Amino acid sequence: DAEFVATGHYARMVHSNGRSELHRGLDGHKDQSYALFGIDPARLPRMMLPVGDFTKPEIREMATSLGLGVSDKKDSQEICFVTQGHHSDFVKSRRPEMVGATAGEIVTTNGKVVGEHNGFEAFTIGQRKRLGVAMGEPHFVIRIEPDTRRVVIGRSEELLRPGLIADQCNWFVTPEELAEAKSVGIQIRYNGKPHPGRVEIDESDPTQMKVMFSEPQAAVAPGQAAVVYNGERVLGGGWITQAIDRVAD
Repeated sequence: DAEFVATGHYARMVHSNGRSELHRGLDGHKDQSYALFGIDPARLPRMMLPVGDFTKPEIREMATSLGLGVSDKKDSQEICFVTQGHHSDFVKSRRPEMVGATAGEIVTTNGKVVGEHNGFEAFTIGQRKRLGVAMGEPHFVIRIEPDTRRVVIGRSEELLRPGLIADQCNWFVTPEELAEAKSVGIQIRYNGKPHPGRVEIDESDPTQMKVMFSEPQAAVAPGQAAVVYNGERVLGGGWITQAIDRVAD
């Protein structure tokens, strides 16, 4: 029976003309609006985001003035629920039956086997470090193939993709309003910047989204969120299911 629900996310609620909009937090270094795209639009009027109108240093000053012991707590740098070790250790602890079952080969984009890995859950698209192979020049994870258990690596230019497909989309605007938005940006990672592009949704099934970037983007990773912005406002987003490999796709 609560009238409102408040959270500590660095984002802002903007109420205008009877509508409630989700916007980026004032502190661009701490903005968390990207992580909130999936909230039920009907709940926006009941959301309160009190820290979003302040910078992190200002929040620390308030905490200090109130005598709160967390005022000098270090900022978290990794996944909040993985406090120790690598994220792959967390996956293995939750899915012990998969330990060893995801091991496989490391191959180049032309199919050459260059090494082996202990589990593809330890890799992410765009990763450069900790590949476990020496190639003589920088290589990156281009894609992960769960069916073959292969981790495919290649040069930086092979990371570029013209677009993506996403599903389970959630929207804070109507398809008509999305189509009328003159300038949108699509953010494809938590700490990334939005990239200009075109968003296409099927009005009969708005949970599906196709994005074509104005310029090809690197490390489009299935499983990450693709969130659509119009300036500071979050319009909606979905979960990336695949990167589009060619403009003709």
